[in-house]
Amino acid sequence: MRPSNEIYPIERIISAASYLTAGGIGFVWLIIAAILRKRVTPFLMYHILQSIFLSILYFLLVTFAELIFVILYRIPFINAIPYFINVSLPFLFNLSVLQALTTLVILYLAITSGMGMYSYLPWVSDIININTGRK
Repeated sequence: MRPSNEIYPIERIISAASYLTAGGIGFVWLIIAAILRKRVTPFLMYHILQSIFLSILYFLLVTFAELIFVILYRIPFINAIPYFINVSLPFLFNLSVLQALTTLVILYLAITSGMGMYSYLPWVSDIININTGRK
């Protein structure tokens, strides 16, 4: 028997990989656990659900932003705003500001989950805590 607060290395790897694959590895792990009738630990469930939730949220935000940018591109003088948000910056490894911010958030989540910590993002982690019964 393992102590209740011990986190196995495989759980850390799966939770970090779940963030790096937009929830794909975590979703496959949930399917495998259901087929084998194994219980998923609260640590792993928290990170899997958070990565899947963030992926869906990111998709919805990008779709909404594209719609807004299409409208803003047609307005004179304001059409520069979407351009400057999406322009590649050489000092950010040719990423735009939004891409760099997204990459930093994903790396933060992957590194902290790989260290065995419950990573926290305001609003998102609160929703996951409520739905997993952790809070």
